[in-house]
Amino acid sequence: MLPKINHSWSISEEEAKRIQYELSGYVREESLISKPKLVAGVDISYNIGSDILFGGVVILSASDLSIVEKVVVSDVSKFPYIPGLLSFRETPILIQAFMEVKNEPDVIFVDGQGIAHPRFFGIASHIGVLYDKPSIGVAKSILVGKPDSIPQKRGEFSYLRYKGRIVGALLCTQDGKEPIVVSVGHKMTLMEAISLTMSFCAGFRIPEPTRLAHIIVNEERRKSKRF
Repeated sequence: MLPKINHSWSISEEEAKRIQYELSGYVREESLISKPKLVAGVDISYNIGSDILFGGVVILSASDLSIVEKVVVSDVSKFPYIPGLLSFRETPILIQAFMEVKNEPDVIFVDGQGIAHPRFFGIASHIGVLYDKPSIGVAKSILVGKPDSIPQKRGEFSYLRYKGRIVGALLCTQDGKEPIVVSVGHKMTLMEAISLTMSFCAGFRIPEPTRLAHIIVNEERRKSKRF
């Protein structure tokens, strides 16, 4: 699986921001063409202070959440950790993982932000635009914006607003648990992103695609001697 858009990753902080502004114009909030049959979850793991990143892609059957395929790769990141520019540190590793994927997903769940981002272009939007695939950002905390309220019951959500725009939602996936942040990455509506996220939460706070991706990359990091 290869990206449809390519750009340099050996760039400065200012050039990275310019790319975000430019590619944010490609993001589309539109209805899905069809119900997904295969969904992907992606995540990154690394030891604190290390530039060796482990990137994973898990492909699941949308009908029963069974694992169809999983890929984990590791490499040295050449971009430093800079808030708001996480995609430039992590996406190159995920591209390597996607290159080994044999079952192309219909929707990609990303552990990170979509348009709920200072430049409306987080890692979920970046991956969605590069592959021209519907994508969803699922994050554990707010990066930008203020919620209308804090949902506390399963299925409840509250819009997240930033600079006069609805950029996502706080979604409660379990009663009494802290809500997660759901935002459009690319090529779907916010309501579809919320609905899909809820449908793939199998008894956990985090949806299965990113939860399982998180598990496999951490397992690989722990057993690896690359630190």
